[in-house]
Amino acid sequence: MDHTETKKRRVSTYQGVVVDLTEDIVSLPNGATSVREVVHHPGGVCVAAVDDERNVFVVRQWRYPFGRELLELPAGKLETGEDPLPAAQRELSEETGLEADKWEDLGCIYVSPGISTEKLYLFLATGLRQGQAHPDPNEFLDVEKMPLSKLAAMAMDGTVHDAKTVVGALKALSFLGRN
Repeated sequence: MDHTETKKRRVSTYQGVVVDLTEDIVSLPNGATSVREVVHHPGGVCVAAVDDERNVFVVRQWRYPFGRELLELPAGKLETGEDPLPAAQRELSEETGLEADKWEDLGCIYVSPGISTEKLYLFLATGLRQGQAHPDPNEFLDVEKMPLSKLAAMAMDGTVHDAKTVVGALKALSFLGRN
């Protein structure tokens, strides 16, 4: 069966600084119509920066929608038209001060495909050198270092809730285990 939905009409309902929202009327495979609210997002990057002792660098920051601090891999939003690798290098440097000699592409994930166009590009950074962090003016975070195996265990036991961190930690551990 063909599951394709065809856009009949789009109405822009919100244009924001980070996201735009549209309401699309779609034709369903059975001929009926439905509404799809879509959050349009430019995408982002996420970096598992792992040192020679297999420690990973994470950031702890307040996440307003959840009203709490979360432990996350360094990450950030893509600028319009920006390539993911330079964005990942920029975000790692801004948030942690780290630079890396080697970068591995760990793939792309769809953050919430039922409602959002956001694609998140995951990277593994190794051969680390420490510099000075320079977060954005409205970005408040603490950098922590822990064994990658501990972060992966926290992802598996539900201690870490951030999806990009769960996927990034498990993919990095898998990649390093094969090499």
